Amino acid sequence: MDWKVKPQAAGKVVRIGGASGFWGDSSVGAMQLVGTGGIDYLVFDYLAELTMSILAGARMKRPEEGYATDFVTVALRSVLKQAREQGIRIVSNAGGVNPKGCAAAVQALADELGVKVRIAIVEGDDVLPLAAAMRAAGTLEMSSGEPMPERLVTANAYLGALPIARALAAGADIVITGRCVDSAVTLGVLMHEFGWAADDFDRLAAGSLAGHIIECGCQATGGLHTDWANVPDWANIGYPIVECCEDGSFVVAKPPETGGLVTPATVGEQLVYEIGDPANYLLPDVVCDFRQVRMEQAGPCRVLVSGARGRPPTGTYKVSSTVPAGFKVSAQLAIVGIDAPAKAKRTGEALLERGRRLLRGSGFADFLATRIELLGTESAYGPHARSLPTREVVLRLTVTHADRRALETFSREFAAPGTSWSPGTTGASGRPSVAPVLRQFAFLISKEQVTPTVTMGEETFTATLPPLRPQVAPEPLAPAESTLPDGPRKTVPLVQIAFGRSGDKGDTSNIGLIARHPALLPVLKDQVTPERVKQYLGHLVQGSVHRYELPGINAINLVCEQALGGGGMASLRNDPLGKGMAQMLLDMPVEVPESLLQELPS
Repeated sequence: MDWKVKPQAAGKVVRIGGASGFWGDSSVGAMQLVGTGGIDYLVFDYLAELTMSILAGARMKRPEEGYATDFVTVALRSVLKQAREQGIRIVSNAGGVNPKGCAAAVQALADELGVKVRIAIVEGDDVLPLAAAMRAAGTLEMSSGEPMPERLVTANAYLGALPIARALAAGADIVITGRCVDSAVTLGVLMHEFGWAADDFDRLAAGSLAGHIIECGCQATGGLHTDWANVPDWANIGYPIVECCEDGSFVVAKPPETGGLVTPATVGEQLVYEIGDPANYLLPDVVCDFRQVRMEQAGPCRVLVSGARGRPPTGTYKVSSTVPAGFKVSAQLAIVGIDAPAKAKRTGEALLERGRRLLRGSGFADFLATRIELLGTESAYGPHARSLPTREVVLRLTVTHADRRALETFSREFAAPGTSWSPGTTGASGRPSVAPVLRQFAFLISKEQVTPTVTMGEETFTATLPPLRPQVAPEPLAPAESTLPDGPRKTVPLVQIAFGRSGDKGDTSNIGLIARHPALLPVLKDQVTPERVKQYLGHLVQGSVHRYELPGINAINLVCEQALGGGGMASLRNDPLGKGMAQMLLDMPVEVPESLLQELPS
């Protein structure tokens, strides 16, 4: 396979490998990408929304911590020497809440390995010192309109790509940032390499899309793909590479002799992952319009991507802050044998009843919230669960309380069912630990209040942002033909005509659906309406459902509000990030003209 074939645009090509999609991703990504010898840059994304809170807690215990330690101890230790020998530069947001500490650890590793590196640090995202003033000014939560609470644990603005580009221009071999938007580690590289101006919005949108495609690692190369059985060699799945041209077009590829799959479907699923309105994808450097993005197979495991458009950014940064919300304990027990679901349900109810008695006896208030889930009985499916007999169930019980001591009392009871109640109880792993609950509180802050800085060696300079430009509304799309052919229809599950992927932003879940053939897009628009999705997923979705269109890839995007039980750490659900939402919706029956079903590959 000629994996180095350049995109269709002529001229310089910059190859960027995405080695990490989150803190905890596999250690093989960096070694695989550097080992190919075919990339110019290696980028890492570590910071999910709640990771900053975890890092803040680590730094409170040990001031030298607060960064993604795996970046240093695992990823760089395995590739730093080889990367420098090949001239590969590295950009990562592994700095978390302590970029300086991360840089010091990287420098110590470089010294140990005998490697000379120039390290730049991007800071300025920590806006916690401004919280009191913003609270006094009446700052509200972006979605709910809730006033800012009295106490925030963390507050970090999502910085953009410009400071990264400035750090690379200053000669950095490694750039370490705190909080920035995930795609910025890629866009910063492209702004530097191609000299893209801060007002070249179409190219900035294209570079942001390239970053968005690789920011979740193998999700662009067959990971989480709807047609998972068609993805070969999971154990050796290839991490993504984008081969980028100056005009903004790029090819998505992967290293040779690796597993995985790169097709318009796998890349398209990543495009729709965790986005809202595709005409208004807000980033610090640009407002992106992905509606007319096009994808085409450009060779084996190679997909050419083009068509992103951009407009001037807003005058604000989004800030992701966390608020203390009590404590949580969650534990699981396996229940085996005859009537397993009934036995598991009764076990959970008995634990809660006993727990409440113990809390009252010790003078504690009742639980803030409780949740019993019977994993293996499709309990997450609500009214759509299939009542199939099963003789093996996992009881998952989660409770929250304002007082840690109350949950420590309760957690001691989780082992008791092993000898007290249901026959076939097994799988207990001792007393579950009590963890603090941190809920998200997102708000906006004026860019004038935030000062991104770059430090390299003894020099620190400000990454000055360009003057603001007036906001521009997205251009309306030409009406698309959506008439369905006459004739008999057949009822089939949605998965038969669409690919799907879901993700989260706080308590909002988005479900992207891509028609398996362009002729089936009108069916999606006709059958998968917001009203129908709201009804089908009503046991999970408490808020509104909005639908957006991406005709360039024959897709729709469904944004479901108040859908994740609070989302993240605040949710009591087994699936707080909405990973299963698309899988559930793909079971929904839809009526399809029989003539269109013939368009599907056999």
